[in-house]
Amino acid sequence: MRQIRMLCALCLLLISGITSAANYTLWINGRTGGGQIGNYNDFTYWGPSTAAAGVNKKAVNWDGRSSIASQSGKIRDALDCFCTGANWCYVATHSAGDLMMGYTMANYGGSARYKKNAAPNSSGVCGNSDGGTQTGWNIKWVRAASGAGGGSELSDAGSWTTSEPLVQDLKTTTARAMYNHNTTRNVWFYMYAGAKGTAYSGILPGQDDEAVAYHSTGGVSGSSGGSYCNPSDWWCNDLTLGTAANEGGSVKWSYHSVAFRDDNEAYNHYANSNWAGIVGVVRNAVVNSAY
Repeated sequence: MRQIRMLCALCLLLISGITSAANYTLWINGRTGGGQIGNYNDFTYWGPSTAAAGVNKKAVNWDGRSSIASQSGKIRDALDCFCTGANWCYVATHSAGDLMMGYTMANYGGSARYKKNAAPNSSGVCGNSDGGTQTGWNIKWVRAASGAGGGSELSDAGSWTTSEPLVQDLKTTTARAMYNHNTTRNVWFYMYAGAKGTAYSGILPGQDDEAVAYHSTGGVSGSSGGSYCNPSDWWCNDLTLGTAANEGGSVKWSYHSVAFRDDNEAYNHYANSNWAGIVGVVRNAVVNSAY
């Protein structure tokens, strides 16, 4: 009888461990911010919080103005909260959120992280679950809407507020030298490139979505940006889908794959607090693949 009781207790412990595991979908904003920092339920930057946006969706808000290095701690707090222990995360980013996520993974993804209890306080920080640690975070993939990991020529030209620290980080040569973009800790970054540019975005090379060009949104490697287009454009090299080398021979960063190229030039850069533009394309992809 004693053995049966012990066996039942063990079964309850195992069941408890299984039921406590959860998946989360983290949304990391880009420049300008908008959501309350530390409040993972504030989707002001993105759109109505009632919209489907993946399992257990969380808004990882940072100020969208300060330097990547100074704000990375906000992202690490969220990753610690929801992506350690038995929990796993899907991650979606927009614009400079891609630069932020890439920087955080390259510089901190190999560090020891305390396993957390997924119960954040008002500052967005979670308590330790069992006192144990793990290396890095449990992340299934990252999906980047108009990823600015390669910077933007709008920053180079001073089209944005030049005194803003983030704008300095978004200069193409600065963004590309900020960290090793090939170091993703074996996590795939799926890139979604919009192409509904306008006349004033003419300083952006090749195809663009009004704010970021294909060389960045397509995860093209190199120390500076280049000109990449859709196959219908005869005047510059094609950005290829997947991980294949682009026309002309340039390659993408390791673990970067173009999941969507805006061949119809239908999607611009801006979410407009309504899940609009290229953000809407990523939201649909997340809803259909995060579970």
